[in-house]
Amino acid sequence: METTPLVHKRKKLRSGYTTGSCAAAAAKAATSMLLEGAIVNQVSLLTPKGVTLHLTIEDISMEKDSIRCAVRKDSGDDPDVTNGILVYAVVRRVQGNQITLDGGIGVGRVTLPGLWQKIGEAAINKVPRLMILQEVASVCEQKGYDGGLDVIIEIPEGIEIARRTFNPRLGIEGGISVLGTTGIVEPMSESALIDSIALEIRVKKANGQEILILTPGNYGADFLKETLHIDINKAVKCSNYVGEALDTAVEVGYKKILMVGHVGKFVKLAAGIMNTHSRQADARMEIFLANAALEGANLETLQAIEKAITTDEMIFILKQAGYLEGVLERITNRIQFYVQHRVGTDIKIGIMVFSVEYGLLGQTEGTEDLI
Repeated sequence: METTPLVHKRKKLRSGYTTGSCAAAAAKAATSMLLEGAIVNQVSLLTPKGVTLHLTIEDISMEKDSIRCAVRKDSGDDPDVTNGILVYAVVRRVQGNQITLDGGIGVGRVTLPGLWQKIGEAAINKVPRLMILQEVASVCEQKGYDGGLDVIIEIPEGIEIARRTFNPRLGIEGGISVLGTTGIVEPMSESALIDSIALEIRVKKANGQEILILTPGNYGADFLKETLHIDINKAVKCSNYVGEALDTAVEVGYKKILMVGHVGKFVKLAAGIMNTHSRQADARMEIFLANAALEGANLETLQAIEKAITTDEMIFILKQAGYLEGVLERITNRIQFYVQHRVGTDIKIGIMVFSVEYGLLGQTEGTEDLI
């Protein structure tokens, strides 16, 4: 496989290929072996990205009217839980002239609305499904075969892997999804994470959840559960991608959004920073410093904030000096200003900011109504 490597921290990162590419290549090989009666050890596959893969075929089982074989997933330098697993295709001759596709062991089943597939169907996404069917049809055409074929994709390790993914929350039970829009895994890809966040938001909307609950991560989830007594399965962890999550919420039609976040993340929103990862921007100290100055904090307090390392340290300084309540009210209102600007005025927003050390620090007007 030849791709242009990504560079991360001056290290070239190797791309990989998706479960969808593995499934398509295995199906192609199995169809060839079924129609020719000869072993196929390698196949080439042109991915939607335009990259040609040359993939090794493993664990071949040949019967008279059925072939089963696998391709091993290679995620490159991307930290993917599916790296190294075998993705199988079983191809059988059947009556008629149709080519059918379904999922077998380890491929999840859709149980909730909101996904591309219908309820009850195998979780084989649109692009991989098209790739698989096209590869099988192409082999049939080359070999002059116009009969029927039944194609089953199996991922035996998918049952266990699914327990470590968000699939059950998305309504995918019994295994993992067969994924990939380009056929190639880009290492350290942010787009895959953003897509998964957007998908979870869509599923919750499709299942009738009227209020979207967003929190960056585990601190927020713990606060929701332990302090607000809200089922964390109703919340979406948006990681650092607050802006993208809000954009999806608007796209799918949410009219009410409750945002609950640790002050170390959410304070950045008060400056309009919608990607809260530290490599994008920090500005925590500057935001506290500016708002403390607007509250009339003296020079000694401002200098102490400037030297502080953590937000909890800044909060302690402000609390001791008697400015904390005013500063947090300003910061919370600015968060609401920028969030409201992002989503528009017809969406009701509630924002809660907390600290593990100090508990609830501030919330916007109307938040209690959403809770």
